[in-house]
Amino acid sequence: MKNIQVFDPALCCSSGVCGTDVDQKLVDFSADVDWARQQGALIERFNLAQQPMAFAESAAVRGLLERSGESSLPITLVDGEVAFAGRYPGRDDLARWIGAAAPASAAAAATAPSEAVANNCCSGGKCCG
Repeated sequence: MKNIQVFDPALCCSSGVCGTDVDQKLVDFSADVDWARQQGALIERFNLAQQPMAFAESAAVRGLLERSGESSLPITLVDGEVAFAGRYPGRDDLARWIGAAAPASAAAAATAPSEAVANNCCSGGKCCG
């Protein structure tokens, strides 16, 4: 299994999902991390405000921060190499790295039935009449 490390910007708590003004990207990523962990993934998260030494000790993270600054956060390393900078990976990315099948997105599942109704088609592509 791949070693996944996420270096978060300075957050008020370890997940960033706290307080009154929560960023939806953090909520989504937190849910994706929980899902991946249920699949057996080992994912470590480091918060710049709470664990600055982890940032300093990682050559890849330190180098990226020196070149691009804090705008490169969050940084995701997979087996020690930069996989993402400036955004969080999605569930599909996590699934690919851990070798698991990502569940179909809720948006895709919600769209599929409405497309069939809008097209007035039955299974097999034959129109209903």
